[in-house]
Amino acid sequence: MYYIERDVQGRIIRVDTAPFPSMTEQGDALTPEIDEWNRQRDIREASLLQLRQSDLEMVRVLEDLIDVLMSKGVISITDLPLVAQTKLSQRAQARRTLSGLEGLIADDEEGLI
Repeated sequence: MYYIERDVQGRIIRVDTAPFPSMTEQGDALTPEIDEWNRQRDIREASLLQLRQSDLEMVRVLEDLIDVLMSKGVISITDLPLVAQTKLSQRAQARRTLSGLEGLIADDEEGLI
């Protein structure tokens, strides 16, 4: 069973296999229209996942850019808003902590971990 919600133009905006409060119709069969909506939903979800991953990568690019600008004296950490200063400091501390942990891992059995 498929439970469907349509907008005022009659376009599908939600399909689910369980009833939900805003559903406008239900049907027993998977129609070409529902199949196409599911395909488009999968494409949207894949694109969103790709953007999320790209966002994570861009954070690191921006951190590196800020570090370069500070090392060249173009900007100072105090030029940034306090919230940004705090976030950058916390991330730098977390990276220092992680890089310190790398020495605890050895390739042989005599390592600490």
